[in-house]
Amino acid sequence: MDYKKIGIFALGTLFGLEGIKLLTSKDAKKVYTHCTAGVLRAKDAVMDQVTTLQENCSDIYAEAKNINEERKQKEAEAVIE
Repeated sequence: MDYKKIGIFALGTLFGLEGIKLLTSKDAKKVYTHCTAGVLRAKDAVMDQVTTLQENCSDIYAEAKNINEERKQKEAEAVIE
């Protein structure tokens, strides 16, 4: 029987169990909660920026359509004359 392998397995199991206890502790839960709150704040900030960008793009598109319509009217007037 290889005691080294058994010892490594036992240590791995022990560290795994302690790791689970650590990850499920109250302090870890507080950390997870604060991290999640930070992510939600970042998401809100990004969504605000996306909304602003969409509004600006809509304005640019509408203005570009107006420019093209004016250009068509000028070309049509030039052809009539």
